[in-house]
Amino acid sequence: MARKNLEEFIQELEAADELVRIKTYVDPILEIAEITDRVSKTPAQNKALLFENTGTDFPVLINMMGSETRMAMALGRESIDDARVDIEELMGDLMTPKSGMLNKLQMLPKLGKLASWMPKVSNKKAACQEVIMKDPDITQLPVLKCWPADGGPFLTLPIVHTKSPVDGTRNVGLYRVQVFEKDMTGMHWHKHKVSAGHFNEYKKLGKKMPVAIVLGGDPLYSYAATAPMPPNVDEYVLAGFLRKKRVELVNCITQPEIQVPIDSDFVIEGYVDPAEDFILEGPFGDHTGYYSLADYYPKFHITAITHRKNPVYPATIVGIPPQEDAWIGKATERIFLAPIKMTMVPEIMDMDLPIEGVFHNLTIVKIKKEYAGQGQKVMNAMWGAGQMMFNKILVIVDEDVTISNYADVARLLTSHVDPERDIVLGTGPMDVLDHSCSAFAFGGKMGIDATKKYPEELRAQEQIHNPLHAALINVEEVKAQFPSVVDVYGGLLDKGISMAFVSIKKDRPKHVKKLAKELFTLPGFQQVKMLLFVDSLFDISDVADVVWRVSNNIDAKRDSFIFEADDNGEISHIALDGTRKTKEHDNFQRDWPNIITSNKKTIQAVDEKWDSLGLGEFIPSPSLKYLDQVYNEGAVAE
Repeated sequence: MARKNLEEFIQELEAADELVRIKTYVDPILEIAEITDRVSKTPAQNKALLFENTGTDFPVLINMMGSETRMAMALGRESIDDARVDIEELMGDLMTPKSGMLNKLQMLPKLGKLASWMPKVSNKKAACQEVIMKDPDITQLPVLKCWPADGGPFLTLPIVHTKSPVDGTRNVGLYRVQVFEKDMTGMHWHKHKVSAGHFNEYKKLGKKMPVAIVLGGDPLYSYAATAPMPPNVDEYVLAGFLRKKRVELVNCITQPEIQVPIDSDFVIEGYVDPAEDFILEGPFGDHTGYYSLADYYPKFHITAITHRKNPVYPATIVGIPPQEDAWIGKATERIFLAPIKMTMVPEIMDMDLPIEGVFHNLTIVKIKKEYAGQGQKVMNAMWGAGQMMFNKILVIVDEDVTISNYADVARLLTSHVDPERDIVLGTGPMDVLDHSCSAFAFGGKMGIDATKKYPEELRAQEQIHNPLHAALINVEEVKAQFPSVVDVYGGLLDKGISMAFVSIKKDRPKHVKKLAKELFTLPGFQQVKMLLFVDSLFDISDVADVVWRVSNNIDAKRDSFIFEADDNGEISHIALDGTRKTKEHDNFQRDWPNIITSNKKTIQAVDEKWDSLGLGEFIPSPSLKYLDQVYNEGAVAE
């Protein structure tokens, strides 16, 4: 479903009772983010929010795709899975061998439709250029500062347009943009991104690089900018397919080499000069739930700002999950399942990206297993599939598993996995935002083959499956014997999941490895396959929180310790060190970031104005749970 503009989507949301208009003044500095964080984490009150009084001329729309319902609405479908079905059908038609002339002719309408979704430069008068700022000033927009330690205000939903100077291919990406001056921002594209490749091409040519940033328009533009498209495929082809109508583009006014959608709400035109020194950009409270720390990125110089009449400024916030990005990620999981399984890994039946894994840290894949070693084969294929190269922990299960039932997955994982045999550790490229790697954007990966095993895959023909009970672990005795242990949680054992959590005060090198080795010799731990270690600051009975912490805080190869069984009649074990890493105890040479929370002043300000917001029953700040877990008030955990 194609929309004329963002206002049309707002009307759809309002008609579906999925939007709240907030007329009370709310400060774009910290307050909008704090309110959105509360709403997005409360399912019964989770709505899109339109802040109409921002202290600027423009309203802010946020959380517009922040639920399964609204994400499906943005896609123009009844459900997110409907988009997957459409793409699966299209790819099936295109990839099926055509043996006869009749079959080939029958494909012509399909190919015609495909051509009709290609973006097209229009000569129409563009709504996005109805108003041209005489003196471009990005500070006139309601740019949000989301979290206290952020380096400044950031555009959080900017659609960045670049082109290759070599072959003219366009890239559309979603990269945060920090505002420094009225006509200058940072340009935070990671080294793995296509726009960074375009930048390098301009640098070799010694030319300035034209860039345009779009805000608003059809929400599908924002989604397409996040999608893991191949480098040579235009993101607006995906948008055209999803909306069943081509994206119409117009040349920018001061950067005519770049084309943008005619129905955009705002267009910010400018250039990046590769010969210029980079600027220190950040920190930024990121989608991992931790701050990404300050680093040097190119400067973006603004040459024009245009917008349609009565535009809406779109934004999002990211932080400790769940947030709006979880549903954007769920759409990507569904939509790109078909291309992955049809073109690269045909045995894949389904996959799931748990919210706690923040996209790249944890992936569960269901396969139709037909031979020994197939789980490992799928691991290698997945890690070579586009942005799956950033995946940290990959779990492979059988076709009869409901992968959205995480308790069942964990139960099968620990019953089907022999750590010394079924866990594969390696290294490779990692996401730039992964703070746990010893080296920047390079670190460990873990593949877990949780499928049923063929005889040739077994260490022994008979595997031990002893009953597990949390009561077998005497927590007080453990704490008395090991003073660094603060708590032990064995609640999963009673559910048949051979996994326990241990919180500790780490005080020496190799602390976790040595402690795990000793714990696994104790009667209550001998049948526990997996121990997850975390810091002492939080409640380890919160399983989702532990999974989020550990998947963020481990370099899967460096921080995984496998203890082989003494003989084939015993089980093997694995311990994961999900604690904060330091120079003193871990020889970790990088700065470690803090988790993201609001501050007491902002929380109090929102508490006081809550009744005037029209958001229903009072929602306390999610940050209250985490305030005492922050190491200081800055972005770096010191």
